[in-house]
Amino acid sequence: MKPILVMLATAMALLVPLAANAQDEMRTEQVRFAAGTSGTTINDSITGYDSVLYKVGAEAGQQMKVRLEPSNSATYFNIYEPGSGPGDQALANSQFTGPMVPDLNLFDGPLPTSGEYTVSVYMMRSAARRNERSDYMIAISIDGEIDDTVQADYADGLQGGPDFYQVATSGGGMLNLRAGPSAGAGLVARLNSGQNLRNLGCRMSEGRRWCRVATLADPGYEGWAAGDFLIEGSGKPSSTVLSGDSTSTVVVRFPSGSTGTELTGSLEPGESRRYVLGAASGQNLYVRVAAQGEGMSYQIFNPDQSFLLDQMTAAQEYRGQLWQSGDHVIEVINRGSAQTSYNVIFGID
Repeated sequence: MKPILVMLATAMALLVPLAANAQDEMRTEQVRFAAGTSGTTINDSITGYDSVLYKVGAEAGQQMKVRLEPSNSATYFNIYEPGSGPGDQALANSQFTGPMVPDLNLFDGPLPTSGEYTVSVYMMRSAARRNERSDYMIAISIDGEIDDTVQADYADGLQGGPDFYQVATSGGGMLNLRAGPSAGAGLVARLNSGQNLRNLGCRMSEGRRWCRVATLADPGYEGWAAGDFLIEGSGKPSSTVLSGDSTSTVVVRFPSGSTGTELTGSLEPGESRRYVLGAASGQNLYVRVAAQGEGMSYQIFNPDQSFLLDQMTAAQEYRGQLWQSGDHVIEVINRGSAQTSYNVIFGID
């Protein structure tokens, strides 16, 4: 075989995974960009035949940049298109420079397909056999505006899928419905786990899939929800916002002649408690949550179920004027990993 053909065959062979036993040690990480940003930096490590699969969503025509800085020079990465992964031909291999790999361990190129890409970090067989370790930094970014409609979509992808979705959150928690496809967009409502929604189409933003959905029951809400918390649902109306099995409700009463009160409670991880407090437009509301642990937050809903206050940590108190009359809801949430006790103070003047 001619030398040039040998080199080509070797290069093509390296575009596939290392070995079958390497696949036994694969770890998958979902990449998330902070709200309003186009990239992130991750510090991680692998040992021996370990490999890590980083999943990141993007749309056709956008530009992806991946930069790897490992402590072990035998560490590289492959990039796979949506629907592909280790065992398939890679879009690029960071060992070989070319049009989309201007330098070793640097990928910079336009994306041909809309969907979820996989960046697989691994070590060469020689280093893996010696059970060497590699500490590394990997920077992943997606730049470029998306088109008005999804281009080069994969089968049953962003514009396909079911007619209806169902919210599927861990521990029965609630899902934020936002005004745009971003974790930083304004909150429209909170959706219960198990709630059915109409699918109005999905897009990739901030490295993940966001789906435009509409609730089925009155009052109706429309907005964007993170697609990784949605599964196929049905057209059957289900539980509405502001309800849930993991949530209890307390009606707040002030002692005679007073303008406030203090209550105590305790919540398991993932649980929340709603306090219903009647007040009139123009009055001032004061809320303070004193938690004996980490991960506690609270939010406030107006009588029409819109947000008066998005989630705030327990370390911050709220004081503000109300603009609706009726029952306001203050929801205290335990997002920590342990049962937490707390005191909550309410005031109206």
